[in-house]
Amino acid sequence: MGKGTDKLYITHSEWSSSDAFSASSGAADRASKSRSGASFRRLPFNFCAASLQPFKNPVCTPDGTIFDIEVIGDWLEKRGTNPVNGEPLKAKDLIKLNFARNAAGDSRGPGLSDGQGDLIDPVSYKPFTDNTHIVAIRHGTYANVFAYETVEKMNIKAKMWRDLLDDEEFTRADIITLQDPQFTHSRDLSKFKFLNDGEDAILTKAQVEERKASGVNVDALGRIGDKVLRAKQAVEKARKDREAGKDVNRTTAITKSTPLSGRSSGGLGSKAVPANAAIYTTGRAAASFTSTGLTPETSGERAILTDEEFMLKPRRVKVKGYARIETNLGEINGYYNGVTFHRNIPGFMIQGGDPTGTGRGGSSVWDKNFDDELDGPYTHTARGTLSMANKGKNTNSSQFFITYKPTPHLDRKHTVFGRVVGGMDVLSKMEDVPTDGSSRPLNKIVMKSIVVYLDPFAEFQRQRGEEEKLERKKEEIKRAGAQRTIVQRGQGNV
Repeated sequence: MGKGTDKLYITHSEWSSSDAFSASSGAADRASKSRSGASFRRLPFNFCAASLQPFKNPVCTPDGTIFDIEVIGDWLEKRGTNPVNGEPLKAKDLIKLNFARNAAGDSRGPGLSDGQGDLIDPVSYKPFTDNTHIVAIRHGTYANVFAYETVEKMNIKAKMWRDLLDDEEFTRADIITLQDPQFTHSRDLSKFKFLNDGEDAILTKAQVEERKASGVNVDALGRIGDKVLRAKQAVEKARKDREAGKDVNRTTAITKSTPLSGRSSGGLGSKAVPANAAIYTTGRAAASFTSTGLTPETSGERAILTDEEFMLKPRRVKVKGYARIETNLGEINGYYNGVTFHRNIPGFMIQGGDPTGTGRGGSSVWDKNFDDELDGPYTHTARGTLSMANKGKNTNSSQFFITYKPTPHLDRKHTVFGRVVGGMDVLSKMEDVPTDGSSRPLNKIVMKSIVVYLDPFAEFQRQRGEEEKLERKKEEIKRAGAQRTIVQRGQGNV
């Protein structure tokens, strides 16, 4: 058995070895690290290779180096070479790139994109990242940009040599690689010639003016940016007042008395919490603390519930709703919208609510399936129970059914939302309608219209609006009283 030799500290030999980062490791060792790629820095896929900023109007060279047209245009007028490798380059050699965008999202955040949406594959709609194999299919002076997996699957393997966007023919030689995560040497900043020659990033006139106007990127600072901007405005105002001969330290008596009146007014300046605020926060502060890709957040802002989430909270809406379904066989008092009854099983239930009449269609008012609501006290305990039809867990759409008898085996599987309170004779007529072998009524049972007598959600919103209006009026009265107090104290101090 050997002795335990693991030490609780780092020895000098460990610090100076090739695996360490100590200054005492020697110049030869640091040089070997540099040669092995320790100083590797990769240019993001959506950055111009000359300005090192997110591109706005991208073009590329035949070898796949991406530039912004304004940046490379100014460079070519002066140098006539490729700033990355130093080879001769002409403006006619540049190829315009057509990127598809997802305007609804911008996941890369301020400073890492141009703010116009994520760059995506136009076929699969997958957002591009620094690890996506990106190619462009050239057609003369322009090229359409795709993910390589899309081109490989739908063009190369299928031997269909037509562009998936504009149906133009192309060959394998027209495929230009813009980014290959397996071979990143073309995007290695340490190999860019103009940087190795000691030159700075090539900026457009607009970018230069923007940097001159402000040394701080306020947009990238989030909420801190607002404070920086206000501070700069205050300094500028003080400078102008000083030049005009005014006393920048002078304040009025009313201004001095404001903090005292603020304390006596019962916290009128405090931010009111919305009625539909959740008991939990948005989580942005924690997310920004653990992720460098998010704008820093320092306040625990409470999440805001949607109207549906706020009103569907158990026991918040206590008013019952009443509606009437008018059919060609009579009228039933209930609650829901629908079109036809396409399935009728005597002794069990009748199902409807599918506009197509096939039993496979229909959608909710949100244009998507909604979750089951099984926490309520209602169950399938009586004839005339209205419940949601579904295809499984959390697949409710527009279809519903009315039971002909108690069906306790459906409890906790289907959402009960109402019951028949009038028109049981019509329900009996519907049960007596003959059906074919697939339970489809031989005589159509059509819902002519839905008459809503009382909408509990609209009633709840109306009451809530009246309460908020009353609260605002009380706040205005308090604020008016506080302002009178401030004026009186200010006059007394003068």
